[in-house]
Amino acid sequence: MSEIAEIIDTLENKIRKLVGKINNLEQKNQALQQEMKISAATLQNQNLAIDTLKKDFETLKMANSLLGSEEYKRDTKLKINSLIREIDYCIAQLAD
Repeated sequence: MSEIAEIIDTLENKIRKLVGKINNLEQKNQALQQEMKISAATLQNQNLAIDTLKKDFETLKMANSLLGSEEYKRDTKLKINSLIREIDYCIAQLAD
């Protein structure tokens, strides 16, 4: 009879340890999920900032070329030609 009691006690201890490990892992999982959400939000904010900076850079390149900078003159001419084509297309659509 005492052997059965010892086996039961051993099993109870192992079950308590397993339940403790499960609880610990669940807490770690929740913490990691929260960290992942924060990282995703940070990444999204950084991507928005990068997009804004790229637009600002393009605007500055155009402004420099209009001010006489030789470095971006070709890019500005291409952009102006592209805008003219878009305007011509819009006018053609309105004429139809």
